[in-house]
Amino acid sequence: MARTTEIADGVYLIATDNYRLNSGLILGSEEAMVIDTGAGPRQGAEILRAVRRITELPLSVVNTHTHFDRFMGNAVFESDGADDFWAHPRAAHAIEKYGDRQRTYVEVLEPEMTHQQGANTHLVIPNRLLPGDGSRASFTRVELGDRAVTLFYLGLAHTDNDVLVGVDDVLFTGDILEQGSDPAFDDSYPDQWVSTLEQLAALDRYRVFVPGHGMPVESPFIERMGQTMKDAIHSIRASKLDQNASTTAAMYKLPYSPGATRILLDRLTWLDQKEEAGVSLSEVHFGDNETGLTGPITLGEGQ
Repeated sequence: MARTTEIADGVYLIATDNYRLNSGLILGSEEAMVIDTGAGPRQGAEILRAVRRITELPLSVVNTHTHFDRFMGNAVFESDGADDFWAHPRAAHAIEKYGDRQRTYVEVLEPEMTHQQGANTHLVIPNRLLPGDGSRASFTRVELGDRAVTLFYLGLAHTDNDVLVGVDDVLFTGDILEQGSDPAFDDSYPDQWVSTLEQLAALDRYRVFVPGHGMPVESPFIERMGQTMKDAIHSIRASKLDQNASTTAAMYKLPYSPGATRILLDRLTWLDQKEEAGVSLSEVHFGDNETGLTGPITLGEGQ
């Protein structure tokens, strides 16, 4: 059963066991907003049941980024009457183009979703998008009745489409923050992720930050996460430049597990090679595999 915690007045963390997922619920007087819907109809229904134990208000949905555990439960909420599904424009594009490829990730826990058999196994593409083309920071307000929620994008981080959801002094961060496990670097932009974390830590209007997985944290945690990531990136690049050093040996001195470190190393190497080939992050059209920058999880190649 989902575990529900009220972390502020009318603001709830909904934790489910599969994928250690954190979802959220924000109540207004006329509408409620759900943050991330799970990896398919089973988890989506578990989250919806938790929501409906609290409120019967009409629902809107936010998908914080384009990974399977964030959007594959959308159809459950559509069947409950949700019409507005918010996301970054790059996320909507990627779900439409590559979402079906991610079905293979959930075969053990959501077999109906993998094989698209049964109710609520179709993909629901976000239809309400943050303004702009996604190339710069953007903000929008969603009115829930006597309460407004701010959706915003600060820059490249865990993916190219991470949306943050702020209300009062609480901020839902998706997987920009990870508590209790290493960051997932597969689809990431590590140098820019550090910068986004620095911006995030400087947002003094928020007191509680809800990560995509793990327990809520405060700003000192974000500062430590950013500094740790910065140090790890520096160590990897320094080991590559040092002809007398072994990059593999240096990996075991880094603050992450060997698996996470290897993914970070591979991602940095790939991005550095693209830059050397003349692919500029300031000019690239994100969300298309033709650039070679869309990561393996989004593309369904992460297994």
